[in-house]
Amino acid sequence: MSTTDTAEPTTVKAYLRPIDAAGLAAFAAKGKANPASRGTNKVHTVMEGQYRSLSTVGNHAPVVVDEPLHLFGQDTAPAPGEIVLSGLGGCIAVGVTAVATWKGVKLSKLEVFLEGDIGNPAAWGAGGALEKTPPEMGFQAIRVKVLVEGDAPREVLDEIVQHANYYSPVANSMRNPIPFEISMA
Repeated sequence: MSTTDTAEPTTVKAYLRPIDAAGLAAFAAKGKANPASRGTNKVHTVMEGQYRSLSTVGNHAPVVVDEPLHLFGQDTAPAPGEIVLSGLGGCIAVGVTAVATWKGVKLSKLEVFLEGDIGNPAAWGAGGALEKTPPEMGFQAIRVKVLVEGDAPREVLDEIVQHANYYSPVANSMRNPIPFEISMA
């Protein structure tokens, strides 16, 4: 047997598509120079019927929202709460990617698993448990687990996840009361 037959196999590590580190640094510098800056997200939602709606964001394909059968929907798409959790998962994934880039860590895997305990005993205010107050409705608990792998030790990856969580705009919108108004168009 030759020595080439006993050589250790080489493992090739594939990394996730990186973001523009220089662009991220410039965006961060802009935020540091003007910490009061704000952007505005805009969504237009049109109801199709029953509980199915289409929400359009910019030039993207509409996001379809429905309710499950047990809530009188058609179950043709995720429910509103599931869409909220998907937004949270996306924001956390973006944050982890940005913080990893900032720290010079290359990621090879990033998955976010979310669960949220949500209640609607007031039946959307349509005659259900009307004595409920707003803090008693909606998400009562959210659990997030992040599976992340990269070219850094687990402790560094955990620091990246915790940092991204702390600065997540969507997570902070859910954790903290915000001014909210609704009116007729």
